[in-house]
Amino acid sequence: MRKLESDSNRRAFLASGLKVAAAAAATCAFSRIAVAQTQASAPVSLFDGSTLNGWIQLQNSAFSVGTSDIVDLPGLAAKIINSSDPVSEFLNEDLGLATKESLSAFLAAGTQAAAAPAPAAGAPAMAPSAANPLARAAASALAKNLAVVVAGNLIYNKARFQNVTLRPETQQLLSHFPQSSNLTLLNRMLLEDAYPEELLKGVDSGWIVKDGAMASIGAARGVIYTANDYGRFRLIFTMRHVSGKPDHAACVLIFCTRPTADAPPQDALAGIQFQVPTGGHWDYRAEKNNDGGAEYTALTKSTCDEHQWSRVEILADASTGTARMAVAQPPGSKAVEILDFNDPTAGRIGPIALQIHNGGLFDEYKDITIEVNPSLNDLITTK
Repeated sequence: MRKLESDSNRRAFLASGLKVAAAAAATCAFSRIAVAQTQASAPVSLFDGSTLNGWIQLQNSAFSVGTSDIVDLPGLAAKIINSSDPVSEFLNEDLGLATKESLSAFLAAGTQAAAAPAPAAGAPAMAPSAANPLARAAASALAKNLAVVVAGNLIYNKARFQNVTLRPETQQLLSHFPQSSNLTLLNRMLLEDAYPEELLKGVDSGWIVKDGAMASIGAARGVIYTANDYGRFRLIFTMRHVSGKPDHAACVLIFCTRPTADAPPQDALAGIQFQVPTGGHWDYRAEKNNDGGAEYTALTKSTCDEHQWSRVEILADASTGTARMAVAQPPGSKAVEILDFNDPTAGRIGPIALQIHNGGLFDEYKDITIEVNPSLNDLITTK
């Protein structure tokens, strides 16, 4: 279930979250490079067990629009198709013919269903899924169109939004435009304000500290990533996948691309994904966005119960584009190497991230340590 943010949370996000990310991308560049290029060092903790200091959260829903963000499809579709207000008229003009046809077909089916006589007593009711294909097609087409809109030019003008009540945080971000480069976020917030009943407000926080662990709250697709960048490192952590609906393995991303202040962040930070502890994988680079194929080598089929605590080691080197992963269950037992990655073109000095693949997932991580430029270029938990 997605978490609806409060205005205070959004204001805090705008006031601190984006500034932290921008600062990490600009003013802290020297310190990040130092972390990536220093001599071998002893393992250090990346998570203190009580705060999320040193980590930056990024939820996809703040910068795009997906089908799950549309909470009143009939209402939103009707407003846009009928150009019910200046914002809807603007969006209607931007719709492609195929999208208009899909929305119109969906609305027409709903009207026909509403006008149909009630079934006789004892007669079987029509399956709710009968209308789902039209709804799915309409929601998908509309979400794709809105995603293009929020990623484009500023949608605000005074006449278009004259009857829209803007939240204080939207006004604040708008007042800093064009000095503020968070255009995609601003467009998303403007749409949320124009359609407060039809669109879900984007979430800005997906992680908390719970019982000494870094825990996802099932909010939405997104990542939490390190404030520092790393090139050659040994990452060791303890984790478990609690539950998911819909379900997906827990994910760790390496060789990521750090978000910048002048462009929307890339999905999954365009990183290389290791699914823990199962050994699944994905390559999120823009030119790839697939399971990686021959880049990954599965060495041993994982027999771990993902719902129990596992100890994971990832040994990575951006200079060679290589990474190896070993898993021990229970923690403290001898680990087994289960997955290798090798693609010299993928190596990138950047942040390390924990990914929530979709809303409804609950994962936990603790005892996270990193050894920069390890003197032993081999897995140590398998010994």
